[in-house]
Amino acid sequence: MADYANPQALVSTAWLAEHLNDPNVKVLDASHHLPTAGRNAKEEFAQKHIPGAIFFDIDAVSDHSTDLAHMWPSAEQFAEQVGAMGIGNDDKVVVYDTVGPTGAARVWQTFRIFGHTNVAVLNGGLRKWETEGRPVTAEVTEYPAKAFAATKADARIRSREQMLANVEHPVEQVLDARAAGRFFAREPEPRPGMRGGHIPGSLTLPFPQLLGEHGVYKSADELKAAFDAAGIEPNKPIATTCGSGVTACTLALGLYLIGRDDVAIYDGSWSEWGARQDTPIES
Repeated sequence: MADYANPQALVSTAWLAEHLNDPNVKVLDASHHLPTAGRNAKEEFAQKHIPGAIFFDIDAVSDHSTDLAHMWPSAEQFAEQVGAMGIGNDDKVVVYDTVGPTGAARVWQTFRIFGHTNVAVLNGGLRKWETEGRPVTAEVTEYPAKAFAATKADARIRSREQMLANVEHPVEQVLDARAAGRFFAREPEPRPGMRGGHIPGSLTLPFPQLLGEHGVYKSADELKAAFDAAGIEPNKPIATTCGSGVTACTLALGLYLIGRDDVAIYDGSWSEWGARQDTPIES
């Protein structure tokens, strides 16, 4: 698939259509919208979704002890909530969304963070699926609960303290998925109370630059060219960031497709960094 180093991270709409009734394939709708979008992903799921899909609410499956949005929960919480959905460790998880690989990439990364590597993103998501005339439904399918075992890979998650240390003594490249206008403080943040700008020393690569029609990931050569143009050094560690840790995972998936399996995510991202007064910014 497009000469990727890790093609198993994506499945095509044709593949999913062939495996839609496989009892060990669990399809998740992980759609998520910015506060300014005026859309409700859960309501949209209730109106139409891929048959048999489960709605994966990234705000529900998150750490509720913090005011920050959809931060990754403990392994115990994740295992309990995912098992209750009817997902087991023997299942292949396929994740899609309605606007491109944003929420889907976040949930792909989430399963990998918690030790479940048999997970892939539907390339092109619901837009491509519908464009091809494939079926959708409003009928909600419920699955019996399963046992799910999880461990949390904290080494793949970056905290504010770690990001501050990296500003002082740069070790990792920091790559920001937000739009250039937000990165350079030319456009307002979609969340109230956020300062504009970016983490000092970080690089910018708005996530849509990795995608083609219907939100399909570009070829390996095109992805490499985009990361090169952003200034990424291929052999140096990378941490990705964005507004709230969602589209940072879109970059991480793009990097994984071209062979980078060591990318970390700043989970708090700009929702944490930009809301504080004690974190340095550039614009």
